[in-house]
Amino acid sequence: MRRTHRSWVLALLAVLALVATACGRGGGETKAGTSDPGITATTIKLGGSYPFSGPASAYGTIGVSAKAYFDWLNAKGGVNGRKIEFTTLDDGYEPARALQNAKRLVEQDKVFALFNTLGTANNLTTWDYLNQQKVPQVYVATGASEFGADPAKHPFTIGWQPDYVAEARVYAAYLAREKPNAKVAVLYQNDAFGKDLLDGFKSAVQGSGTQVVAAESYEVTDPSVASQLSKLASSNADVFLDITTPKFAAQAIHGLTQIDWKPLHILNNVSASKTLVLQPAGLAASKGIVSVSYFKDPEDPRWASDPAMQEYKAGLRQYAPSANVNEPFNVYGWAVASTMAKALGQMKQPTRAALMDAVRNMKIEIPLLLPGISVQTSPTDGYPIQDMQVMRFDGQHWQLLGNVIQTQ
Repeated sequence: MRRTHRSWVLALLAVLALVATACGRGGGETKAGTSDPGITATTIKLGGSYPFSGPASAYGTIGVSAKAYFDWLNAKGGVNGRKIEFTTLDDGYEPARALQNAKRLVEQDKVFALFNTLGTANNLTTWDYLNQQKVPQVYVATGASEFGADPAKHPFTIGWQPDYVAEARVYAAYLAREKPNAKVAVLYQNDAFGKDLLDGFKSAVQGSGTQVVAAESYEVTDPSVASQLSKLASSNADVFLDITTPKFAAQAIHGLTQIDWKPLHILNNVSASKTLVLQPAGLAASKGIVSVSYFKDPEDPRWASDPAMQEYKAGLRQYAPSANVNEPFNVYGWAVASTMAKALGQMKQPTRAALMDAVRNMKIEIPLLLPGISVQTSPTDGYPIQDMQVMRFDGQHWQLLGNVIQTQ
């Protein structure tokens, strides 16, 4: 009986040890041999939600390019010996679907982190859930200022690109220099994205000679913005601030050729794609448009022999042969994915908390960014990229103007 009792006790202790080990793996403990879900000694699982369909499907190519970068990197050994498995899901640019995708990626696919999910509304819909789960929501594909404003409130969320308020300040400074008494009419998307940039612009022009004299919004489900353009034209504004996503940006550019209104056209960066916006609208109609950028234009001859640009084009052709190497959105996808790889490489432990520690303590150069622009964060600075350069479309190419503008 004593032998039976001793055997039972030993068996119980063994079971308890197994349970403790399993709990340690799920909780992000830093003891030897433990890690968080989605990461092993050989793999890292990432997930992202993109509009591969719907009114913002032009952005879907970003997910394609990012995956191509990870495949390219995996062929070179991955990150510290770990290969990156990147799962992307279609949300149609619908916040409810983005939340469903986030829950599936976390609860079913067991990803280590969500990376570069696209859209302001989509990320705002998911960030409370992801922070409650303590799952990193890293380098969201939106410039909404909310995602860097309060790192303490949402410690597992961070953006990447310049925020819309900073972008608005650049436009305000440009007008103060080039058109000091401008009267501005604004077309904006009726969501957090459009309102963020519009509010930032209104704040930036306060006390200057620039005035916002008219503003019209549109819904992403609208078939056209023709009626909004007509109303804005009646304001007699001499500047048109175009805060739109690609489908509606192309409509607006073409629409201006159909009415008697010839303002200076400022187009937000997220629609400054020659291939997906300007060409469909008409290159001649696009001549003179002003925007901003922070990464190298793949069609700009000055970067033809640039090693980073050559590496990007060769890698994209090999791992996403159907993708257009001259599409700026693909440069964006490659550059943000390379930033993610840097962050993963700087982790001190295989945990989600360690990833966020790396993400919030970065000072790195990404070669596809414009010279003078880098990625910098701190525990209190949630805006990785804050510098931009103004550019103007000459009918064939974007031409950079002046110097890089620091907006911190």
